[in-house]
Amino acid sequence: MLQTATALPWRDDALPVSLGQRMRNERVLEPVPEGSAAGAVDRCDVLVIGGGPAGATLSRLLAEKGRHVVLLEKDRHPRFHIGESLLPMNLPILERLGLLEQVRAIGLLKPGVEMCSDSHPSGCQTYRFEKAKNLRYPYAFEVRRSEFDALLMRHTAAGGACVYEGVKVIEVEPLADDATKVTARDENGRTLTWQARFLVDASGRSAFLATRSGRKVKNPKHNAAAVFGHFENAERRHGRDEGNIALYWFAHGWIWMIPLRDGTMSVGAVCWPDYLKGRKGSLDDFLWDTLRLSPGVAARLSRARLKGAAQATGNYSYRATRMSGPGFLLLGDAYAFIDPVFSSGVYLGLKSAVMGADAVDTWLQDRKAGAQRLAALEKELSRGLARLSWFIYRFTTPAIHALFMAPRNLFGMEQAVLSLLAGDVFGQRRGGDLPLVLFKGLYYVTTGLLWAKSWAAYRRRKQNRAINVTSDAPPLGSTPSDT
Repeated sequence: MLQTATALPWRDDALPVSLGQRMRNERVLEPVPEGSAAGAVDRCDVLVIGGGPAGATLSRLLAEKGRHVVLLEKDRHPRFHIGESLLPMNLPILERLGLLEQVRAIGLLKPGVEMCSDSHPSGCQTYRFEKAKNLRYPYAFEVRRSEFDALLMRHTAAGGACVYEGVKVIEVEPLADDATKVTARDENGRTLTWQARFLVDASGRSAFLATRSGRKVKNPKHNAAAVFGHFENAERRHGRDEGNIALYWFAHGWIWMIPLRDGTMSVGAVCWPDYLKGRKGSLDDFLWDTLRLSPGVAARLSRARLKGAAQATGNYSYRATRMSGPGFLLLGDAYAFIDPVFSSGVYLGLKSAVMGADAVDTWLQDRKAGAQRLAALEKELSRGLARLSWFIYRFTTPAIHALFMAPRNLFGMEQAVLSLLAGDVFGQRRGGDLPLVLFKGLYYVTTGLLWAKSWAAYRRRKQNRAINVTSDAPPLGSTPSDT
């Protein structure tokens, strides 16, 4: 097989072997074959683009099934990434992977979520996962993504997948029998080539296949962008609520505050494009100015200091028009990305990887049965996205604001909503959706009662759908890699 000479941050050797071989060097250590950089083609069962949670998880599970898996990651771990808040439904998957205790060791216990509003007398409402139904783990963790993603990557390599860092895919070419030729380039400028029986795109928000094929489309129902950073000395909650994520409504969107184990606080604002277009000054100043628009957030940051530069990302919500086909599958953010208000990104990536691994393995054995599994995967994932999206699209509306700040557990509605926010979006409920239906009915009644505010919010949302804000040009600036 082809290997690259990448120096890995958790190993001080620089042998020209893949990360997978480094992690297995007690058993095998293969040097780069002579002439590998001159156009040799390696063959594999599955090639995965992207080493984030979705790509790493699928690669590990397929390697456990005996498949020859090659995983290509353009960056090196550890790397910065937002999305630090896990959900309770992540934990059974991490347990299946054999990583739960390791994640516990690097994470901060997250027993619930705070919904906060400066315009409401109560200030904040705390929702604890222990009140949700049918949760094996009534808690989750806040994790620094650089540590979490690196942990998954090491685990994948140790499980038998051939993992390469610093290798960027530059071209894919369909071949006969649904195979794919993948051309990549390493950090030394060498061109490397694989022929894969099946191709998985888990490239994150860069969405390699969907972008190249023109299948990545902006979500017409939701448009926002984010500016964010890590802070020192931010005020934290005390006792059992120290690890709670806090979500603050403010005039131009919503703000997150995620405490991390090392004392750092991840803080960012997801904003309407019309507000972002008015940015003046540096991105650091814009982030501070935005956060100070919420008195509650400003108070918790009164003694805080921004660590490093502020960062931003635009074109926030999108979806590919096709998830799978003969010999390929899009996973996680490479398929769809929705607003992170309920911290669903990592969970959807891990869950789609678990289901995707079974579907890909079936496809490699039986094309017809595999195609059926892939179609079922897309249907199931779309159903879960739809359940979450209903709440996400309405999160900044006056009615949702009012209902979350004055919760009542009528007919089990609070428990049902909390279960969904914990990540329970794929279960077969057999009537269990009734409390959610009742909650939606209450939402529409509340919208009518708050008709003036609701109409103003609707008009602003509609106007903002047509505004495009990118992360690679003013007014936001650059965004980190998110493969």
